[in-house]
Amino acid sequence: MARFDLTDFEWSVIAPLLPNKMRGVRRVDDRRVLNGIFWRLRTGAPWADIPERYGPSKTCYNRFVRWREAGVWDRLLSAVSQAYEGDIQMIDSSSIRVHQHAANGKKGGDPVAWVALAVA
Repeated sequence: MARFDLTDFEWSVIAPLLPNKMRGVRRVDDRRVLNGIFWRLRTGAPWADIPERYGPSKTCYNRFVRWREAGVWDRLLSAVSQAYEGDIQMIDSSSIRVHQHAANGKKGGDPVAWVALAVA
């Protein structure tokens, strides 16, 4: 198991919520695919660069899209949040580096101007 792969507890919460219709060829293990999806989302790498240990990258991508359209991700987030009893501090974080010239901007500007620009 890799460093950020799902724990057994997390998997026990998530597994019952996943669609399990068996059609056609044998499915790649859902836990393996989920770990691949999470790896891709955490690293920001292209789908094609998902390590082989998570199964085919095309499978990871297809399940991500199908589960998004079916609302599976919303159910998973709700279930994991309840399982941790609100102890989850952060789900997503973004860091944006400011260009060196932006750091020397005029101090004390009107913050309302930014809101007006964002709405426009």
